[in-house]
Amino acid sequence: MRGALALLLGLEEGIEVVTQVSAGDEVVAAALRSRPDVALLDVDLPVRSGLDVAADLRDEVPDCRVLILATSGRPGYLRRAMEAGAVGFLVKDGPVQVLAAAIRRVLTGETVIDPALATDPTAPGRHA
Repeated sequence: MRGALALLLGLEEGIEVVTQVSAGDEVVAAALRSRPDVALLDVDLPVRSGLDVAADLRDEVPDCRVLILATSGRPGYLRRAMEAGAVGFLVKDGPVQVLAAAIRRVLTGETVIDPALATDPTAPGRHA
């Protein structure tokens, strides 16, 4: 999946995939080497979760904007992602054009939350 997504994103105008890793414990070192503008992190990365890695990137590579990809909006995930410094929380299996548009939006300073994943009652600004 990772390779196919990278290939499809690489076909999008203005987007260049500069590195790929297979586990969460590899992300920060790869980001320090390649200095990406945006990091796409699966919430369920092996070894270290995308949520944990987002906080590491916030501290170690502060210019890198983080988008978290998830299959569902499990309670607490959106809140944890935002607290870790992520600027986006998107459905993993959505169309690549939607993901590319989200990447472009976060580069302009926007925060992007997929409506399908914004059902977290513990998210900042949400009231039960």
